[in-house]
Amino acid sequence: MNIQQIIANKRDKKILSQEEIEYFVNEYVKGNITDYQAAALVMAIYLNGMTEGETTMLTLAMARSGETLDLSTLNKTVVDKHSTGGVGDKITIVLMPIIASLGIPVAKMSGRGLGFTGGTIDKLESIPGYNIEIPINNFIEIVKKTGISVIGQTANLAPADKKLYALRDTIACVDSMPLIASSIMSKKIAAGAEKIVLDVTVGSGAFMKDKESAVEISKLMKKIGTLANKETVCVLTNMDEPVGKAVGNTLEILETIECLKGNIPNDIKEIILGIGSYIIKLAGEGDNLEENKKRILENIYNGKAYDKFIELITSQGGDISYIENPDKFEKAKYILPVVANKSGYIAEINAKDVGETSVDLGAGRVKKEDGIDHAVGIILEKKIADEVKEGEILAYVHANNEEKGEKAVKRLQEIYIIVEQKIEPEKYILDII
Repeated sequence: MNIQQIIANKRDKKILSQEEIEYFVNEYVKGNITDYQAAALVMAIYLNGMTEGETTMLTLAMARSGETLDLSTLNKTVVDKHSTGGVGDKITIVLMPIIASLGIPVAKMSGRGLGFTGGTIDKLESIPGYNIEIPINNFIEIVKKTGISVIGQTANLAPADKKLYALRDTIACVDSMPLIASSIMSKKIAAGAEKIVLDVTVGSGAFMKDKESAVEISKLMKKIGTLANKETVCVLTNMDEPVGKAVGNTLEILETIECLKGNIPNDIKEIILGIGSYIIKLAGEGDNLEENKKRILENIYNGKAYDKFIELITSQGGDISYIENPDKFEKAKYILPVVANKSGYIAEINAKDVGETSVDLGAGRVKKEDGIDHAVGIILEKKIADEVKEGEILAYVHANNEEKGEKAVKRLQEIYIIVEQKIEPEKYILDII
């Protein structure tokens, strides 16, 4: 068996065997298959797709490519939450302290930004001192002690996915259904949680552009979960516009702090209530979804969720003085207003375009070895359905390069679509699978 033949088979639209898939995964992890050979196979998969069987075999092979985590010593049902990616998506950082504050353990491994979408780990690293690289034993001990830990994916956990995840980003092969499904589910299976809630984003700022595709991938991931004995619920959420107001790493941490203090935008509130209520249910801590939502809100407004966030940051070496005094965070050199050139109602804010604009400012990566400028990004002062007057501020661009900042201002003025007729507010949770 050799990689050239496997590439040729997928290039020619043949179905790969379990042996071929396992050979590719194992040899790629060992370094016996080069990045350019892996890139060729990934591109062939992107162009020609995979059957449900192939996708399941790829998922299980990636999950078994390294260690699998045993969380049984926590003596409680662990429910993992994962997003398929979006723009301004700080839901994990807001929701996980809330869940932990309710006595449900959070043992979370998150990823970096991919394409125009932001990464939870990149955002948490905006907090000075926050350590995302913690040995597994310490990770579990932190969860036992505080009820929560959020780290990066370890080298030994689904290492095949870690390599492919970074590779896909650099060769424009991110938005492939079998590759997305296998990436997500391999990490979830290896990470040891008994049950999984998936935030499947839908729209211009998501990899699934329409609801039909989102339903299809949700059913595929549920099926993979069933085969791996992991009960899985998929919550379809709207990503036609960015989530919340902030897009960018430090800016999203600042918005997270505000949310946990009770100053929470409607879209973030609806999404965390929808996803959180199912996490509580799957954890065996309450079958009534409406009651679960009340408990979530109660722990936001009584300060317990914020306190748990402080505990999370402290336990992983973060400097909580930045959380307690957000003015300490490094600011961008230039904060440039985006001004409305007409009056009316906001009809569209293409999330993908906003995400790409943020990446151009330096908030994301073009190549996998690129660094990130944590201070830059965008604050959206107006969202879909909002009324706006000519001359009002639509958004602010935070830039460390004036030319890039001015370019971003011009692009955002094109991204904001303003119409005369009143627009109905967006629905943020589209379906539950």
